Amino acid sequence: MAAENLIPTIVDEIRSVTDGGRVVVAFSGGLDSTTVAALAKQALGRDHVWLVTVNMGLYNYRRGNQIVLEMAEQLELEQKCLLGQYAQHRVQATGPACNRCTREIKLGMVKAVARGRLVLTGANRSDTWGKLGLKVCNGYYAPLLDLDKPQIRTIATALGLVVPKIGESPGREGCKLKHLLKPLASPEYHGRAVADANELLLALVKEAQFPAELANVKIIGPLSRNVALVNLRPAAPPDLAERITAALRGLPVLDEVYMVDRPITLIVKAGPAVAGDPHARYWLQHGRMQPDFSVPIEVDWRPSTNARLHTFHVVDFRPTQGAEEQVGGGVRVP
Repeated sequence: MAAENLIPTIVDEIRSVTDGGRVVVAFSGGLDSTTVAALAKQALGRDHVWLVTVNMGLYNYRRGNQIVLEMAEQLELEQKCLLGQYAQHRVQATGPACNRCTREIKLGMVKAVARGRLVLTGANRSDTWGKLGLKVCNGYYAPLLDLDKPQIRTIATALGLVVPKIGESPGREGCKLKHLLKPLASPEYHGRAVADANELLLALVKEAQFPAELANVKIIGPLSRNVALVNLRPAAPPDLAERITAALRGLPVLDEVYMVDRPITLIVKAGPAVAGDPHARYWLQHGRMQPDFSVPIEVDWRPSTNARLHTFHVVDFRPTQGAEEQVGGGVRVP
């Protein structure tokens, strides 16, 4: 269906589902939530739409914070900001848990302040939450649930929305903690590593005016060592790669730094729920990890003996069989 037909259909549905009442939008400043907010405003009027953003503090990109404010101003809607950083420390302590974070922190905190108002989300067919199949459930409403990203972009364009990108990914952006591929056991060590490394990488890419569509630093390794895997697409030229590794080497919370430019195999310890579920392992490899790597990855799954590990922990990596022995551009930190 064309955007000119989709927009009135969704606007009418929002009026019907909300019965014209006041609503809260779980607002990240990204394409999906911004489009939902604009449609809700058109359906209900600006006085009936309230934006609520959960800010992850240290784990938010600086540019992401700016974008949230820019989009709220562009929409001319009232906004409230909540701090979710310390809740992250609890949720991620037993291993990476993006869906749990979304459920308990990003949506849970918004629902708490909504006080009975319907919470509108940007869930759609292009993300994991959009695959749940329920448009209205337990106080949440996803007006875009039946749409995919190209359709949402078409609607945003038709509404005159200009949604900037942070620059870390062509897909979902916003939280640096998705790049921590091990438990957040020590916020001052593991959390600081993923936060500082990713902010520094984006600054260097911007300074070099390098046209990266993907730019992140994955933090893996045993709990006692932070190993940085730098992903850039397209691959960085040698001089930029050297500058990046030298700068990251200067961060006291990083122990090893590698520029990843050829296929690798991740060695991953899995908690009981993951180790015993082939579907979970497949999704974690292909849906959770692969999209943010600049090279094809394989995963060597190993059951964990750590009773506190609920999800997974990438403890090491190696070149995939057939790749060269040394990952190109890799620099081991003394």
